[in-house]
Amino acid sequence: MGLIGANELKKKAMIALDGQPFVVLDVVFASPSARSSAAMVKVKVRNLLTGAVLDKNFKTGEKFDEPDVEMPPASFLYADVNDYHFMDDASYEQFSIPVEKLKDIKGYIREGLALQAMKYNEAYVSLELPPYVELKVTTTEPGVRGDSSGSVLKPATLETGLQVRVPIYVKEGDVVRVNTQTGEVAGRA
Repeated sequence: MGLIGANELKKKAMIALDGQPFVVLDVVFASPSARSSAAMVKVKVRNLLTGAVLDKNFKTGEKFDEPDVEMPPASFLYADVNDYHFMDDASYEQFSIPVEKLKDIKGYIREGLALQAMKYNEAYVSLELPPYVELKVTTTEPGVRGDSSGSVLKPATLETGLQVRVPIYVKEGDVVRVNTQTGEVAGRA
């Protein structure tokens, strides 16, 4: 395990704070003010064990341990009322993650989806989605005749229950590419 300086932090970096693993969601470098000569780093982090999102401020000279996190490839198998079930593609071990931990990303998870699991201390704690997923449109309103600009968006429901806005030309049964970071549709697949 190496040390990471606060001035080296970037999105998706993993650090250990108070013995807990965190992933960096956002980083802002603040220049020194007249009252303080030390530059600050403002960081938004998510705890991999609890899912809690915190805002933290650090001095640029602070150092952090890298947590012992493995990222094996995994596949989604199925979901039940309490858990989502996956398979570690490297070891063929099956594992589950509670629905509460996946509430922000469950709309992007469909059967057979290839993603990365996060293992901390030999326990599966979280998932990392691919940048884009392809999902089928199950319900949407028909397009309005005469509007072919492509800039008009309409609401749609995808196969996972995810609610998105799609271009007017997209119809039920189409498969669309959805950005997992922003939730925006990037066009037909």
